[in-house]
Amino acid sequence: MRDRETIGEGLARRGLSRRALLRYSAWLASLMALPPTASRVMAETLADKPRQPVIWLSFQECTGCTESLTRSFSPTLEDLIFDLISLDYHETLMAASGAPAEAAMEASREANKGKYVLVVDGSVATGLEGAYSTNAGKTNLATLAELAADAAAVLGVGTCAAFGGLPMADPNPTGAKSVGDIVKDKPVVNIPGCPPIPEAIAGTIAYFVTFGRLPDLDHLNRPMAFFGDSIHDRCYRRTFYDQGKFAKSFDDEGARKGWCLYELGCKGPVTWNACATLKWNAATSFPIQSGHGCLGCSEPGFWDRGGFYQPLSAAVMGNPALIGGAAVAAGAAFGAASAVQARKKRAAAQAAAKQAEEGRQG
Repeated sequence: MRDRETIGEGLARRGLSRRALLRYSAWLASLMALPPTASRVMAETLADKPRQPVIWLSFQECTGCTESLTRSFSPTLEDLIFDLISLDYHETLMAASGAPAEAAMEASREANKGKYVLVVDGSVATGLEGAYSTNAGKTNLATLAELAADAAAVLGVGTCAAFGGLPMADPNPTGAKSVGDIVKDKPVVNIPGCPPIPEAIAGTIAYFVTFGRLPDLDHLNRPMAFFGDSIHDRCYRRTFYDQGKFAKSFDDEGARKGWCLYELGCKGPVTWNACATLKWNAATSFPIQSGHGCLGCSEPGFWDRGGFYQPLSAAVMGNPALIGGAAVAAGAAFGAASAVQARKKRAAAQAAAKQAEEGRQG
């Protein structure tokens, strides 16, 4: 008997049919913006592969990223752990603690050198040689260096890991840095958000398990499937923006009618994420649908970009004179440019996915 059961064998043991795997693969293909024919390739590949070993580290963070993952609905946390990955170390979710937990991490590292995915949430403290944040007698900085050296890929989950997050906000007393600032010799994928969308975490790992490589990334190393469109470009309030209908306060008539929240500080035009399409809690809602503007939490430095309730042009350009009609005009031009950029990114991602599939079939 082989030491590592394949995903297909595990599904069969749990009474799940091949048809169920095909349905699941079709969902994954759709989620990652792949051509429809990719679902069969994914099903065949997944069935023959063992579960992906994953080591998850938590540094300067609030546990919100893990909380987000536990609320993933497609795939669910149970699907992800029991069907697709082997979560060998995660301080919050594992039953063991102390020395047994550290032993489990080291055992996984030794058994899966060059094969495991290292997931990091939280920024990395570098001040006082990393002594601001430690675990098991080692600094986070040292732990990251050791485990990244043997990883196949590194995922910076959440804005703290991806871009430094709130710990990096001015004056940054701990010397917080992003994972990508530290790890330079391994591929690093950023899945930002405060917290990140759970399906973006689960979908990216599932893609890696299926194809053995990382998905197409944007210039900030974010998966294009989830960060290829701006919030603004996909927002259901976009039609009001184009009509020049803006809420002036959170309780006025415009707000009650669902008008655009741009003048109340919405950062949707400069924020790239799938909130408006995937939404949260089984696609129930997202911040703008709940009546609050986007804070831009999946973008670098969102915490130091000025007031959350300043119109975008004033916050970005630092010119209070632009607040009001001029701000709307500037925002409209920016929104149009964002839409064009989003369409270009989406077309490029779809073309790359099609080319990759043709190469596999050839």
